[in-house]
Amino acid sequence: MPDWLVSALAVPGLGWMALTIGCAGIVRGFTGFGTALIFVPVAGRYLPPADVIIVITLTGIASTSALLPRAWGYADRGEVALMAVAAMLTVPLGVWAMTSLPQDTIRWIVTGIAGVTLVSLVTGWRYRGMVTRPGLVAIGLGAGLAGGMTGLTGPVVILFYLAGLKAAQTVRANTILYLAMLDVVVFANLLIAGVSNWQMVVVAGLLAVPYFITSLIGQHLFDPRYEKTYRWAAYAVIAVAVVSGVPLWD
Repeated sequence: MPDWLVSALAVPGLGWMALTIGCAGIVRGFTGFGTALIFVPVAGRYLPPADVIIVITLTGIASTSALLPRAWGYADRGEVALMAVAAMLTVPLGVWAMTSLPQDTIRWIVTGIAGVTLVSLVTGWRYRGMVTRPGLVAIGLGAGLAGGMTGLTGPVVILFYLAGLKAAQTVRANTILYLAMLDVVVFANLLIAGVSNWQMVVVAGLLAVPYFITSLIGQHLFDPRYEKTYRWAAYAVIAVAVVSGVPLWD
């Protein structure tokens, strides 16, 4: 067995991370979001923040091949491009914060963002108006900052865009496409900042396999008639991940 594979298989918590990314794939397949909210808190128990972000962004990029073909046909690509351009401005700031702050501080920030997002979703608080162009820019800026600092690219999009007034299928497609583009931007900034880790690239490749398969399963399960049921199932999985990732349990 090659040394690079042996090294990747020896990463602490790899089995738990594989199980977590598999659950996250199903959730993202039928809701269009949730991967980072589920994976990042759990992975933070075993990996430093930079490695967590490398793994979550690369597995997100890998999953694009499973979800993008359907999403591309329904997405409003102009809106997605505007948010992506805005994110390019703040991702470097987020990466700088991630490399400057203590690891435990980043984990508490992850817990705070994920916890607030979950409470907002469960209680029904989300922005439900029409998102204007300035609003799209603001969403892109916020998601870029959070993504570069923690790997949580989705919460801002979920709370302020996913519940918009457009057709659910279009918004879901936009979200899938935007988060895929943001993953590319975040990983590129990690390379520029010199915090890339080839061991984590291999780990991401290993985790991409169950993530790809379960994303397809989740997409196959998606049925607009049962959207509410899917969302509550997703909330339950996210809650377990957030609670398990609280630094107090270390």
